[in-house]
Amino acid sequence: METIIVHASFHAGHRQPGYLGKCRFIHGHTWRGTVQVSTERFPRDAHEMSIDFGDLKDIMKRLDHRLLVTADDEMLRLPDVCEPEGIVVLPGRGPSVEAVADYVWSEVVAVIQRRFPECGLTYDIAVTIHETDHNTFVVERQAMV
Repeated sequence: METIIVHASFHAGHRQPGYLGKCRFIHGHTWRGTVQVSTERFPRDAHEMSIDFGDLKDIMKRLDHRLLVTADDEMLRLPDVCEPEGIVVLPGRGPSVEAVADYVWSEVVAVIQRRFPECGLTYDIAVTIHETDHNTFVVERQAMV
């Protein structure tokens, strides 16, 4: 079994529309993330490289200094309210730490698909997102790419 692990941090804001607690207001975090990808043996390119560490880190870096919203948050997606390039639309009903982890996981699968299309390998992918030093969410799933 071979494993690639990368760590990255990013600063991003979000809010939980409709939530009754203080998280309904726009606020920010210094998020920290870890991506771990394992497979029996990674495919390699002409340089004997498998997946570029930077490609995996860039997934989280694209969230840096952005406002994380969902499609349901129509107000924050208005160009008069927030600059569109400063917004990242996450899947789901709220930009929770769970939604951030799911987004990163899906983007990791996309990186693997672009790098090694149709290899037919099973990858174990774990994404850990720390919203704060004390609040963490982990998603672990397999993907066949």
